[in-house]
Amino acid sequence: MYKQELLNFFHEKILKIAAIASALLACYILLSFLSYNAEDPSLNNATDKYPSNFMGHSGAYLSDILYQFFGIAGAPVMALIFMMWGYRFYSGRFISKLWLRALSLFCAMSFSASVFSAVMSSGGVIGNFVKGKLYLELTAPIYNSIFIALFLLAAHFASGLRLRETKEFFSKISLPFKKLVGYAKEPQVKNFPRKKFIIRDKEEPKLGEYNSKVMPSGKIEKAKRPAKQTSLLLGNMADDFEMPPLDLLREAPNRYLTARMSESALSQNARILEGILEDFGVKGEISSISPGPVVTLYELEPAAGTKSSRVIGLAEDIARSMSAVSARIAVIPGQNAIGVELPNSKRETVYLRELIESEMFNKTDCKLPLALGKDIGGNPIITDLAKMPHLLVAGTTGSGKSVSINTMILSLLYHLPPSKCKFIMIDPKMLELSVYDGIPHLITPVVTEPGKAVVALKWVVREMENRYRLMSTLGVRNIDGYNARIAEALEKGETLERTVQTGFDNETGRPLYEKIPIDMVKFPYIVVIVDEMADLMLVAGKDIEASIQRLAQMARAAGIHLIMATQRPSVDVITGVIKANFPTRISFQVTSKIDSRTILGEQGAEQLLGQGDMLYMAGGGRISRIHGPFVQDREVEKIVAFLKSQGQPEY
Repeated sequence: MYKQELLNFFHEKILKIAAIASALLACYILLSFLSYNAEDPSLNNATDKYPSNFMGHSGAYLSDILYQFFGIAGAPVMALIFMMWGYRFYSGRFISKLWLRALSLFCAMSFSASVFSAVMSSGGVIGNFVKGKLYLELTAPIYNSIFIALFLLAAHFASGLRLRETKEFFSKISLPFKKLVGYAKEPQVKNFPRKKFIIRDKEEPKLGEYNSKVMPSGKIEKAKRPAKQTSLLLGNMADDFEMPPLDLLREAPNRYLTARMSESALSQNARILEGILEDFGVKGEISSISPGPVVTLYELEPAAGTKSSRVIGLAEDIARSMSAVSARIAVIPGQNAIGVELPNSKRETVYLRELIESEMFNKTDCKLPLALGKDIGGNPIITDLAKMPHLLVAGTTGSGKSVSINTMILSLLYHLPPSKCKFIMIDPKMLELSVYDGIPHLITPVVTEPGKAVVALKWVVREMENRYRLMSTLGVRNIDGYNARIAEALEKGETLERTVQTGFDNETGRPLYEKIPIDMVKFPYIVVIVDEMADLMLVAGKDIEASIQRLAQMARAAGIHLIMATQRPSVDVITGVIKANFPTRISFQVTSKIDSRTILGEQGAEQLLGQGDMLYMAGGGRISRIHGPFVQDREVEKIVAFLKSQGQPEY
């Protein structure tokens, strides 16, 4: 592990150094060329005169060579390619096939010299040579078109960037000039016509707009010039909404009572386990046995002086000696005991219906309850997404990650109507979440394109900011306080107002303010679900990470919560910024200890059994093992069809 971390550290530092070196070299080439003087000492001019070139003798020689061979286009092209290389290094990636890139750079400089030789007769030796061979045989437009196209192809390959990255590169280097031009063209207040003018909010995209028919009419009189309130609000659309019946879910078979091992068999396994541990030099006794639906927990009280790390390191040897698929060993918090979890010979399936109809789920006070599954003792585990406040899920293909996402969604659909909970689902794989398209809980259709996912996340950020502004107006700290304040005002027949700026006075120039009524409707919770994080980070990593960081840090009070899943829990997907803002995490079976440490901070997830077997880490860092429920695609389709029959989504 430490070797890998050390390699990653040096890998990152080398890339940073290469990025800085490429940028400095590009600046060196460009400054040398811009200060080129034919009278400076060079290979073509022997003189004792001190060079006027900004970069001294080396700059004078370099600029002369580039100018003589490639004309006026060679140095700028070379500097631009070096800048692109620096951008690629800074993005965290090396340049493959460097010698081919260098050859393409030479070709790009030669093609550009050929164009400038034909247009301005300043293409250097190479440009004049190509022009002399081909220019007379081709017409000028054809000649220029061919070599411009060849230049673009060669320069693009030499840069090592994709088309999207090239576009991002040019947009970033042109940003200072755009800001400068925008500042120069920005009109001043004194140049406006001397009359009262209105400043209106920008119209919000259709992603979060609601049909006016669902808004309550109330008794509020409209202001003369109301500013548009763009925040997603909650109307009366679901007063008579009917929750899905339990009959749509598969009933758990009543056969698990006979599947459990007998006490004598458990005691015999405990004695065998004690003997195996003693063979490896670990003395202790099994003090307690807790059989569960999938695994059985044996609590080992080690002898004095036994290190926990030594016992934990024997997990694979214990699994082999017990003829088990895997074994997970972890310290039991608050006890002088080490837990050894061994899989049962007959595994039981946990069904979602038995969790939904449990007393714990029906009588819960959780605002956003998630039925995660059962613990190793067979007890239901119901958690509150509102308290997490965000959830990060990782696991390999086939580990039960997608089924778990479905059970979380169904838990919310069985507990909350569309008036209290809304969803934004992002599914780059276009398979897992598309089945929910069209349910009334959705704010927007299921997003399957990474580009649209960036737009959706940015809209959520704006929605969060709008909610914060409205909550600040009422002097409340979170969504519950806002909804309670709205309900209290409705009971008393009050009208809540907010102050907005409507313009400037034409005589004094002072801003004019006006009070407009607030829509007396409650905020719904918004749950953003991303099924595959790796695909989004690959396409638009910086934009995605920036939006997620903003939401993870601030969205809890606004009633916006994230559930993010990935099948590749590597450091380039689960970055340090994302880990710091997602204290609650779930890991299904992963391929290595490194992946387990990436998502949970400790090993153990590589020893899981798959098919919904997970490790759940709450905000305090305590890890518990949970067996997730199983739900079939047919059950999901039935529930979705029932929800669609209740009404259409209002995007």
